[in-house]
Amino acid sequence: MLHTLNVSIPSPRQFTYPFCYDVDPLAEAASLELQRYIADADLMSTEKGCGKMFGVLVVEYEDEEGALQRGFLAAYSGLLGGRNDWPYFVPPVFDAQQPDGHFKRTEREISAINREIAAIEHDPEYLQSVEQHEQTKKRLQAEVDAFKAEVDAAKVRRDARRKSGEPLSKEEQAEMIRESQFMKAELRRRRKAMEQAESTLNTQHSTFLKSLQRKRKQMSDELQRWLFSAYRILNAKGEERDLIDIFREYTHAMPPAGAGDCCAPKLLQYAYQHRLRPVCMAEFWWGESPASEIRHHLHYYPACRSKCLPILTHMLKGLDVAPNPLAKKRHTAEPRVLYADEYIMVVDKPAGMLSVPGKAESVRSEFSDSANISVEEYFANLQLPTNSQFTTEQFTIGEADNSKLKTQNSKFLKAAHRLDMDTSGLLVLARTEEAYVELQRQFASRETVKRYEAVLSGVPKHIVGGYGIPAVAIANSCSHLYFYGQGLRQECRSLLRLEPFAIQFAKYSSGCISLPLIADINDRPRQRVDMEHGKPALTLYNIVEVRAVDANTAVACTTKKVDKGRTLIHLYPKTGRTHQLRVHCAHPLGLACPILGDPLYGTERADRMYLHAAELTFRHPVTGETMHFLSPSGF
Repeated sequence: MLHTLNVSIPSPRQFTYPFCYDVDPLAEAASLELQRYIADADLMSTEKGCGKMFGVLVVEYEDEEGALQRGFLAAYSGLLGGRNDWPYFVPPVFDAQQPDGHFKRTEREISAINREIAAIEHDPEYLQSVEQHEQTKKRLQAEVDAFKAEVDAAKVRRDARRKSGEPLSKEEQAEMIRESQFMKAELRRRRKAMEQAESTLNTQHSTFLKSLQRKRKQMSDELQRWLFSAYRILNAKGEERDLIDIFREYTHAMPPAGAGDCCAPKLLQYAYQHRLRPVCMAEFWWGESPASEIRHHLHYYPACRSKCLPILTHMLKGLDVAPNPLAKKRHTAEPRVLYADEYIMVVDKPAGMLSVPGKAESVRSEFSDSANISVEEYFANLQLPTNSQFTTEQFTIGEADNSKLKTQNSKFLKAAHRLDMDTSGLLVLARTEEAYVELQRQFASRETVKRYEAVLSGVPKHIVGGYGIPAVAIANSCSHLYFYGQGLRQECRSLLRLEPFAIQFAKYSSGCISLPLIADINDRPRQRVDMEHGKPALTLYNIVEVRAVDANTAVACTTKKVDKGRTLIHLYPKTGRTHQLRVHCAHPLGLACPILGDPLYGTERADRMYLHAAELTFRHPVTGETMHFLSPSGF
């Protein structure tokens, strides 16, 4: 399991901070050794799927003569080809794959119950009873609805009689009361009958089916708890705790499925068990990206937070771990005010600054990110003079100066929308509750117009070697041009609320990306594409120019093949999903070119993430005036 590492690279002073790191040269050397082994052994031919996460841990130890030596351990996440016992790699923290072990035996029992449940659910007699039950429910619901209409009509007649001005006899009044009481009682009776019908599917099949489903759930829950308690996790101090205990302390919840089977816990567990001192580590992806996630071949990735943050918080105790880079102040500039009145404020946010105060980590850990200051917090104790104090000539867009701010506690200040921390550009803040509600409504109903500028790592494959494709130019109220390809589906057109348009030709490729997004609950804050459960996400794009890597000059997009380069692109989000533009650019079904410097979905580090909110149009929440702002990125 321990492999030699014959390099003269010095060891780092501190162990790798696993949730955000630049790969240490020593860990990179070990990774290259592992990558050669994976290729030579043709390991991935056994894996059915897109790819796999692999990891290395460089360790130090004393040989038999007492001399200090270095080597490395290797691991893969989860199973590889359905196995967890491959030579060359460390074993799992707990082996649940033994055929005669408790886990596999119980798993087979649960599978047998699943087969019984499936047989009942496909039984003709059961299906017929379900159909009859549904018909009975529909009939009773229709009867209730019809009688409710009668009740409402009778009430209208009684109210009209009382308001007619004609005197009512005691007998007539009593009759009206009796009618009202009777109809209300009858309506309650019919509703109760309908509710009872909801639970009257008590055939022999359904009763047995429910008992099987209860038994399956109980067995599954008990097996999961047994498995989590079997994972006994060590740390550098020699302390041992099971997964349930670890997650109870840090998240107050049960561990998620697959906890303890990632690369980092496997590697550290083996090192502690064999008295090896961890020096540095790294994890990389091998193979094609999954359909939902964004993973790049041979790109290095941090440990996931949902499963590994509680575990590694425990396992790293006793090690000297490098400080969290994300805990440092990440913005190098201050937000610049472009416009302010008594209702709103428009600012140019720098990259590395939050829009709103960050949420507290769900995991209480010394390895959590400390909160960076947000735009809201920055202006919390500052108030900009209103236009009644500064004329428009004195306070033109792009020339506003933070020195005009006076120290005074602001009563209300909320961002009406959000930009990612690593995204720079235009941000609108409301200074009254009423303005906030109206601005939120405009953003939610897609009445605002937004344009982003970005630089992509590489060139989208579909434009390499092309002369430009036909595109549709849509003129909106701000006289901006949006481009999208001919393949736009009808539902997208409806979403965009298109005005009359004219067919034009774009010099470079333009198009539309429609990929539904959902939060990756196993690796927050990442988002993933989910065609079934994801929320609709639509982005228009217009590629402005392609640049060579070694020169900041545009490369004509002609028949000449461009293998490497940078792409300057304008992006027009028509929905506002989290990380929408970043995922749509990076995903294989999108542009397949991540934004330069994107720390989550990218392949290439840079001084910042090259995404900037450059243009914004909205209506003033009080005056209704069209407000249009520009902030060129300079990319």
